[in-house]
Amino acid sequence: MKLNQLSDNVGAHSQRKRVGRGIGSGYGKTAGRGVKGQKSRSGVAIKGFEGGQMPLHRRLPKRGFTNIFRKHFTVVSIGRVQQAIEAGKLNAGEIVDCAALIAAGIVRKKKDGVRLLSDGELSAAVKFEIEGASKTAIAAVEKAGGSVTIKSVAPSESID
Repeated sequence: MKLNQLSDNVGAHSQRKRVGRGIGSGYGKTAGRGVKGQKSRSGVAIKGFEGGQMPLHRRLPKRGFTNIFRKHFTVVSIGRVQQAIEAGKLNAGEIVDCAALIAAGIVRKKKDGVRLLSDGELSAAVKFEIEGASKTAIAAVEKAGGSVTIKSVAPSESID
């Protein structure tokens, strides 16, 4: 096979439709847009418009709310922490907190704190001092001989 013999499969590439190029093309004059009206003009967006009838998104009832006091935690799995310990980026002998996780490159942003989840296995005895952890993650850390201390978020705020 030579480079000058390469070509697309048949039907893989279709030519673009050239509209407004005369009556003989079949797409002259109105360019396939029909006649007059709002939809024949440029810049039209009628998403959700139902001809004057109350649109579906306004007929349906509103539900739920957004909790403005919700905490946004950065999630870290114990498997990822174990990988960092094995790679030498994290010292298992020291207390692992948010600053240590950022320095090790496990976490980029702190947000409202770090929450530990039980994805993966942990073999090193690690002492965590973080803002949140799942029950299974705490059990896995304690099984490996470590401990988890939950730090409280600012006094006016609370964890769910």
